[in-house]
Amino acid sequence: MNHATPGVGAPVHTYTQLLSSTRRGARLARLLAVTELRSRGVSQDLTERAELVVAELAANAVLHGRVPGRCFRLTLVLDPAAGRLRIEVSDARGDLRPLPCLTDPACDPLATTGRGLTLVTALADHWDCVPYPPSGKTVRAELLDAGA
Repeated sequence: MNHATPGVGAPVHTYTQLLSSTRRGARLARLLAVTELRSRGVSQDLTERAELVVAELAANAVLHGRVPGRCFRLTLVLDPAAGRLRIEVSDARGDLRPLPCLTDPACDPLATTGRGLTLVTALADHWDCVPYPPSGKTVRAELLDAGA
């Protein structure tokens, strides 16, 4: 689903898609996000940052938020006038809350996994996690366009 929100100046564009909680669904989320952002004329820098953030959040939704038979949701909210992109990935597992490896005392510094949210922290201007009723969660990341 893709629609513009009426307002002052350039309209806010919202794109949302349900995707299967599989590796293929995570890969498709990344490809769809890039296609949508390019079609909206978003800068290459913002598109590349968003591509990596979507890839990490979608992979986490598939690996840690998967409930058999339930999809995950990708939502992009683009506000061109403010030079802002909000990425939201919602999954069905609200009981597992994300923590970046650097703030998790149980994190093994020599592990080969567990760096995704550290990457999101580096690429996004802000990210957080909120409940997604009835039992899931939404991880939101906000990216500002440096060229806007």
